[in-house]
Amino acid sequence: MIDRMSWIVGADKRMRALVDPLGMILSDGFHLLGLFAIGAATVWAAFATFWAIVQRGSPTIDDLLLLFIYLEIGSMVGIYFRTNHLPVRFLLYVGITALTRHTIGYVQDERGADLEILILTLSTLILAIAVLVIRFTSNRFPSPVYGEAGRSGVKVD
Repeated sequence: MIDRMSWIVGADKRMRALVDPLGMILSDGFHLLGLFAIGAATVWAAFATFWAIVQRGSPTIDDLLLLFIYLEIGSMVGIYFRTNHLPVRFLLYVGITALTRHTIGYVQDERGADLEILILTLSTLILAIAVLVIRFTSNRFPSPVYGEAGRSGVKVD
């Protein structure tokens, strides 16, 4: 019975030795394909926005903030590509910029104090505080590195 179990364990190890590299190739390939797709879509959207600005003849503050969102998403894709880590701060920056864009648009359209302006402003403040907390904690309590350090060794908090 022990011989049969050792044969099964050995067969499992041999099977894993054959299948694991294929799984890694497929997983990494999907990962890179997804990053390139997101990056290409971001460049396309930024170009479309820029082209709309050119056709209109002048940018608005909404247009500029939208271009900043595209820039932050592009930076996030680049950092994720180089390090295999997604910096949560960049997601918060995108949120802050989107809320600021929405707030400015709302203030331009509405004339008067409203609860929505207060909610948008407080939401922006909460995200800014979250960035501060993440920056402080990542500096004070750096996370351990598991597995590889990233493709280029760039450390991002």
